Amino acid sequence: MTAHAAALNPAQWRAVRHTDGPCLVLAGAGSGKTRVIVHKIVHLLRSGVAPERIAAITFTNKAAAEMRERARELAGPRAASALVVCTFHALGVRMLREHGQAIGLKPRFSILDSDDVLALLRDAGGTTDAALARRWQWTISGWKNAGLDTDAAAAAAGNDDERVAARVMQRYHERLAAYQAVDFDDLIGLPLKLLREHADLRAHWQQRFAHVLIDEVQDTNAVQYELLKALVGAAGRFTAVGDDDQSIYGWRGATIENLKRLPRDYATLQVIALEQNYRSTGAILRAANHVIAANPKLYAKTLWSEHGDGEPVKRIDCDNEEHEADRAVAWVQARRGAGAHWRDFAVLYRANHQAKVFEQALRRAQIPYRVSGGQSFFDRAEIKDLCAWLRLLVNHSDDPAFLRAVASPKRGIGHQTLTGLAEFAARWKVSLFEALFADSLHAALPRKAVQALHEFGRTVNDLEFRARHAQGSEAARALLGQWLRDIGYEQHLFDGEDQARLAQARWTNVLEFVDWIARRCGGDAAADGSGQVGDAASVLQVAQTISILHSIAERGDDADVVTLSTLHAAKGLEWPHVMLAAVNEGLLPFAAEADPVTAQRLEEERRLMYVGVTRARQTLLVSALKRRKRGRDAVAALPSRFIAEMKLDQVQQREDPRERLKRLRAELAARSAPAPT
Repeated sequence: MTAHAAALNPAQWRAVRHTDGPCLVLAGAGSGKTRVIVHKIVHLLRSGVAPERIAAITFTNKAAAEMRERARELAGPRAASALVVCTFHALGVRMLREHGQAIGLKPRFSILDSDDVLALLRDAGGTTDAALARRWQWTISGWKNAGLDTDAAAAAAGNDDERVAARVMQRYHERLAAYQAVDFDDLIGLPLKLLREHADLRAHWQQRFAHVLIDEVQDTNAVQYELLKALVGAAGRFTAVGDDDQSIYGWRGATIENLKRLPRDYATLQVIALEQNYRSTGAILRAANHVIAANPKLYAKTLWSEHGDGEPVKRIDCDNEEHEADRAVAWVQARRGAGAHWRDFAVLYRANHQAKVFEQALRRAQIPYRVSGGQSFFDRAEIKDLCAWLRLLVNHSDDPAFLRAVASPKRGIGHQTLTGLAEFAARWKVSLFEALFADSLHAALPRKAVQALHEFGRTVNDLEFRARHAQGSEAARALLGQWLRDIGYEQHLFDGEDQARLAQARWTNVLEFVDWIARRCGGDAAADGSGQVGDAASVLQVAQTISILHSIAERGDDADVVTLSTLHAAKGLEWPHVMLAAVNEGLLPFAAEADPVTAQRLEEERRLMYVGVTRARQTLLVSALKRRKRGRDAVAALPSRFIAEMKLDQVQQREDPRERLKRLRAELAARSAPAPT
């Protein structure tokens, strides 16, 4: 047996060797799914498949980066750099950049973020009500994820609100076409349209990839599944890796039905279950297996581990949220006293609002922490400002980017000028940027306004020229630094903040953003389609990919802090010690008073509980409240049915008297600790 094969268990090795047809790998929690994907890539390479003909599709940039790094370790940097390892959305960008003209897109189209979409929807619907526009956004996104175009959405609208949303969708799409822009849903839907409507391009992409690997297939929506089918064709040379027991994203369009469709669509599908868990102890896995056993099974599997039984899963009952937070602090302090690090702990809960009371208790105890799923780096106002400039360099038809860039910082171009420019652009059916250089603009706007617009236009054109030729990290850093000085962006931040420390924090983010772009121009551009590892890129090339990036993978991953996280955000992560907080009816499973839990939703909530249990490696603490807050009131709370389904041994749960004394002392210390100044 080769060293390559020796690194895998028998089920993993069977999954790696099956390359001739469709394969579904049922990867239970902690069963080494990334190991299987990476080793299968290596197996394909050793079988003679060229690296550029292997595609591995993930759901996050972080997962793609991890997969590429592990492939580099096994296959070497040259082969790894040529692999197509990216998210569904990044693959969509690649397809549309190459062949989008076949469906009317210019190569340098813009990708709108959520705020841009919201602004367009308000405009399309003629409203200033952000909440209403947000509801349209969710409805339209749901239609797109189900594969409905504007006509099909109008036909599917079942009530007056949906009929209004369908009309707004039509006008919204007209604006997208005019701006040469797409939203995130289009990055899946338009490539599918491309492959369906153009047989030559469909054949091109099917020939391009000899094998496609899809991670987290249970999280695909209807359109992503159809895109996968169009990419692999009838031959079905693909490996889908996923777990029906971890399908928890139904609320955003993912459907477990895709796992049911695979054996129907591919009669020769080979199904291989990975049941050996490399993460958790036997006691934790027993609790997980008991919980998920209450759900109907698509494919039978039972997790097991060679780690031994470990400590029993413990349940605690807390008087209320504050008491629970104090118990959490005491639990962390007691374990840390036994040698654990802060980063070994996670407190997981159902909803974001539950974090606050834990934050307060941790601050009182002077314990460092972070809240997972907080504001994304790219969602910060100063970063969105700079991204708008870069988007405008890529696509002069990107009107939302124009409007943000022209005001960041302000340069004597007021609302009246922009309104006049917009009316002029609409009359002549051109973009705002094209309109500002029109010979007849002086007849529509005052001379001073036209001069200010021309100055902004020259600044953008000059920056575009320099960005096209600034290649490599040092050139990029010099260009971006000079640009920020030229537009006075640092002063703009300090002028806009009452407190200097807040302005300084924002400026630090800007410098980090500059450094990040510079490093990517120097060749650190792997997971998002912006280039191959080792390739020097220009600032303009990196700018073309910025809108599909959600986070900076390097930020804070190794920080020694306690993690507070929702269960959804915790998927794919693990910690030695995990506390599941407020495992109560109404919270987990979640249920609003006027919205009883349906059988389908209950099954997904149970899968969410299963995900939470299987995040723990060594110890698991399950907490239930006796009373919980509902609005301003405190109401009696019932333990979740999922706790009973865990079938915890009541004798094993009994706390050792010495441990109980240690915990009570720590809890008392946490309650009496003064708040930090």
